Amino acid sequence: MTHYTYSGIWPVAPTPFHPDGQVDMEGMKRVLDCMVDQGVDGICILANFSEQFLISDAERAALTKLSLEHVAGRVPVIVTISHFATDIVVARAREAKDLGAAMVMMMPPYHGALLKGTPEQTFEQFRRVGEVGIPIMLQDAPLSGVELPVPLLVKMAQDIEMLKLFKIECPQAAAKLRALIEAGGAAIEGPFDGEEAITLLADLDAGASGTMTSALIPDLIKPVVTAHLAGDRAAAMAQYAKVLPVVNHENRQCGFRAAKAAMVAGGVIASDFCRHPIPPLHPQTRAMLLELLQPLDPVVLNWGK
Repeated sequence: MTHYTYSGIWPVAPTPFHPDGQVDMEGMKRVLDCMVDQGVDGICILANFSEQFLISDAERAALTKLSLEHVAGRVPVIVTISHFATDIVVARAREAKDLGAAMVMMMPPYHGALLKGTPEQTFEQFRRVGEVGIPIMLQDAPLSGVELPVPLLVKMAQDIEMLKLFKIECPQAAAKLRALIEAGGAAIEGPFDGEEAITLLADLDAGASGTMTSALIPDLIKPVVTAHLAGDRAAAMAQYAKVLPVVNHENRQCGFRAAKAAMVAGGVIASDFCRHPIPPLHPQTRAMLLELLQPLDPVVLNWGK
């Protein structure tokens, strides 16, 4: 089996808000501590599941500094830096590096449904971030609407030294991971998936070495990855079957609101407020989430009690 430099579970940290909509900075520290106690291999901040599209630039800067100082090297921290403007992405990469981030994550340049980076523009933006000298995770997500064919990804991996990881969460992720690994070889140092692990088993079978989930149940998803990488596919399948109903409910019904709802239930944070125009979870959706979680006894439901 191929040995990858990067593996394991590196979830996205949610951003807690007070009921008045202000960022809960003390709650952010508790989120990070809970995630470390969940046994994660790394933490990603300011991603889409962190509600980065609802956070101001000043809040971004404050959250980046707070998170890196508070984690203090206990696990690697990935800072999401996606933006359409290349100069802004490069500046965010420099800031993340200067503050001690282990890595940055970025989507290709896009803005809305019709303003999308060409292959050449995408390559150039990643190349310029690579010059900053910090490892990069490329996020191939439907949200960007940018097509990233495997030959382009392989060329980027081969020509941009700091491009190390590929988070593939497009439709048919397993097929793309398989093709990427086959064509890219050693240049693909960390093939990951995402989407709350809804396709994890197929993606691991295709050669994924890790996953970027939410902060909901990384303690229960990590054993799937660990067992599979150790060659115990039966154990991975058995554990995956246990967690799949929760993963499905999160992926299909809750989105990024699930982790915060569970963290409120477990006393990690005081509020699961989401900024407008994001609606709150419907009470029935929340109730089913907790109903599915409780028999699994995850860290998140006990951490703050």
